[in-house]
Amino acid sequence: MNRQPSLAVGTKGWGLLPNRWDGLAMLLIFGGLALIAIGLGQTRAPLETATQAAISLDPRHLPGYALRTSLRMAAAMAVSLLFTLLFAPLAAKSRHAELILIPALDVLQSVPVLGYVSFSVTFFLSLFPGQLLGGELAAVFAIFTSQAWNMAFSMFQSLRTVPRDVQDAAKVLRLTAWHRFWRLELPFAIPGLVWNMMMSMSGGWFYVVASEAVTVGTTHVTLPGIGAYVATAILNRDLTAIGWALLAMTAVILAYNQFFFHPLAAWADKYRFETTTGQTIPQSWFLDALRRMRLIPALGDPWQRVFRASFGVRLPLPAGPALLRVPTKLADWSWYGVVGIAAVFGGWHIAVYLSESLGWGDLREALEVTLLTMTRVMLISVAASLVWVPIGVWIGLRPRWSGTMQSVAQFLAALPANLLFPLAVVMIVRYHLNTEFWVMPLMLLGAQWYILFNVIAGASAFPNDLREVAETLRLRGWPWWRSVILPGIFPYYVTGAITAAGGAWNASIVAEYMRWGETTISVPGVGSYIARMTEMGDYPRILLGLVVMSRVVTLLNRLLWRPLSAYAERRLRLD
Repeated sequence: MNRQPSLAVGTKGWGLLPNRWDGLAMLLIFGGLALIAIGLGQTRAPLETATQAAISLDPRHLPGYALRTSLRMAAAMAVSLLFTLLFAPLAAKSRHAELILIPALDVLQSVPVLGYVSFSVTFFLSLFPGQLLGGELAAVFAIFTSQAWNMAFSMFQSLRTVPRDVQDAAKVLRLTAWHRFWRLELPFAIPGLVWNMMMSMSGGWFYVVASEAVTVGTTHVTLPGIGAYVATAILNRDLTAIGWALLAMTAVILAYNQFFFHPLAAWADKYRFETTTGQTIPQSWFLDALRRMRLIPALGDPWQRVFRASFGVRLPLPAGPALLRVPTKLADWSWYGVVGIAAVFGGWHIAVYLSESLGWGDLREALEVTLLTMTRVMLISVAASLVWVPIGVWIGLRPRWSGTMQSVAQFLAALPANLLFPLAVVMIVRYHLNTEFWVMPLMLLGAQWYILFNVIAGASAFPNDLREVAETLRLRGWPWWRSVILPGIFPYYVTGAITAAGGAWNASIVAEYMRWGETTISVPGVGSYIARMTEMGDYPRILLGLVVMSRVVTLLNRLLWRPLSAYAERRLRLD
């Protein structure tokens, strides 16, 4: 076992003098601050100058483009993490909030990124007229919408499946809700959250093209970045440029993995719900380097003490006058009334707006194309489950392989399918292939990784003592899958399946409407419907497609995924 240096010993003699690891950390810190300062300075540029400048396909510009894209991805990840820490506990702890937040999340995670961009780009540009900052915020928001929902679902599911013995320990220790969240519930949710952060970052890469090169009617916004570079290469039918973009993405993904996700996964391993010892501990050279520092931990120690002391503060809420205590049923019905009125009010305004320019024929068309896409989504979900559940279990139960396979899986998941679309278009056109069939493998690329990463997280968190019991009972083959591992990973799988279905709905927006230069392939479906209407700037039909898709997704979640989630929460807990 590696022993970490002690600050108590280091306070005498040479202990507080910086070592080479402090130098590395200082280099990274000041380098990051410099990059942030440069990025903020560039947002002050006039929007017309920045967006009208042509994206150069010269590979010498790719390092700068990669830096701009990386900063947008990091900003979106930070906002997504903050959203998760606020949204998931509220939805998990308040049944009133859950009635609104979870259905809303079902809808939000199914809306294609292009659906958000269609309206958000105009909103953010109006907030900062004539400034590049508006376009940057629109891009960050678009990437955020491809990251946040997966993380929020993961943490919500973890908070709802905290083992009962952990909850009983919190009651015995008389922990307040504040203490229980930070000391027990959040640590229990960290392993799954970390794996879903990796998946969310990969999902952001999938839609980076749609966020950096936006065309909505007569509004054109092109931001310097790898996504805009890929969009320009596709428009110019330049396969060499796409190869250079792939190389730049590979470098950025590997850097993110080595300096952020791999250390984060190694650190999160200590929060596994484990009762036995002997498992292989994931290692990270960068995390080991951070642990060997002297000066920076000493400088941050006072702040760390203040942060830890805040967990010990008890802030009891006043009970309030007896006259203000509302009976539970009255509060429930009041809440349902407020929610119902808000839903009717919003639905009425949407209906009036759509009825002014659309008819029943438009509604029938939107419903038909949505059902076509739904059929593809269901087939993709089944295929991804059959393939990736066994692979995810194999990886998750072998920590020695987990680090390597995590890097490979994250790299493959992060590669935007847009880079494969030119090849797909060429093959479909040259060999006259069935577009309605071959579009499904392309949609699969936007869905399968959610199942893989969640299954890996579930298998990694599976307690060793249960595995040892199964070995003692000599369970093998299908009985082991049916009675041991499948019940253990089922809550994680449900989370992955829900987000995978949402990822497939999102992927339809780019898979059902593909371009390679002047060649366009459009497959009947709600994805191609929204893409075509966005290109035309037809806002009523864009909204109609989003509304119909949202209603179908919500109904599907209520009939299938939510019952499975409730079953996992009620019957399949690590208790």
